[in-house]
Amino acid sequence: MFSKNLKYYRLKKSMSKRELAKQLSITPMAISNYENGKRKPDMEILKKMANVLGVRVSDFLAVRNENLIFCHGEFRKNSSLSVSQQDYVRESVEEYFNRFMTIVEILGGDVLPDAPATNILRLSGDSENDAQSLRKHLNLAVDGPIYNLIDILENKGILIYICKIDNDKFSGMNGFVNGRPYIVINKNMSPERNRSTIVHELSHLMFKWPEDMEDKKIEELATSISGAFLFPKNDAIRELGIRRTNISKDMELVAKEYGISMFLLIKRAQLSGIISKSLEKQFYIHVSPKGWRKNEPVRIKSESPTLFKQLVYRAVNENEISIQRGAELLKVSYDEIVSHCCFREG
Repeated sequence: MFSKNLKYYRLKKSMSKRELAKQLSITPMAISNYENGKRKPDMEILKKMANVLGVRVSDFLAVRNENLIFCHGEFRKNSSLSVSQQDYVRESVEEYFNRFMTIVEILGGDVLPDAPATNILRLSGDSENDAQSLRKHLNLAVDGPIYNLIDILENKGILIYICKIDNDKFSGMNGFVNGRPYIVINKNMSPERNRSTIVHELSHLMFKWPEDMEDKKIEELATSISGAFLFPKNDAIRELGIRRTNISKDMELVAKEYGISMFLLIKRAQLSGIISKSLEKQFYIHVSPKGWRKNEPVRIKSESPTLFKQLVYRAVNENEISIQRGAELLKVSYDEIVSHCCFREG
């Protein structure tokens, strides 16, 4: 669908309608009409658009699945994202899952496992108990570290998309595509923060939130549940001890094992009664000059979705699609598809 593709690539380039129109020597209204589907540009304008936005003409003409129904979650109330950046996130989600669902339809819908029921868990008022409920709902052990969180969720039918957006104020969002839950995270965030964000969004998806609860309270509870989910109290006590009178380097090893930041580990240690509030404050004072509040050192490898790639490679190997079509769906080179799908003798 040309109109959707144009809007996506314009927002990806961080260009306003006015800026694009100026470079094309046309009016902003013309761009609006193109993006609303009221008009279509001639080939000359189309080529100019492709050149300005750094894409191919064929990218504008890529077919969209009009049967996909998206229900996007809301951005945080205190989000500093501009309207155009919010639009970009939504358009990116739709562009990605349009390609994703194309291969799902080709292989058959049963290639995706049924997702767990959403908006069903009831809040107990205790984040430790709620975190255990969430783990049980996902058929996970109630304690212990969770490795490869993204792979686990994809194998449980919850789709993950990593959005490239140059704004560190955006951490994540959730929603549904044809009734299936998805979670979006920011590629520019650290692996530890992305894991916390994923569980935060999971909490939004899986719990039944009271309609009269204030947004700020919901965010606080979702954050608290996320911390208890990734680093349960029993694990904190077992790994760190019942009581600590100082914060030492060995705690970083525990943070790495559980895939969490030291900020989260210290907060969990304080909430679990392992360290005092004053010791927690000392830690914040100590690391603040190092810039850890925004850029804490990364200690774990980045996680990324693999299901989409696996499905495309499978379709290529089973001759359901061509190598070129696989490259178009994943937006990679022909040679990259070959390298993952074909054994070479040597």
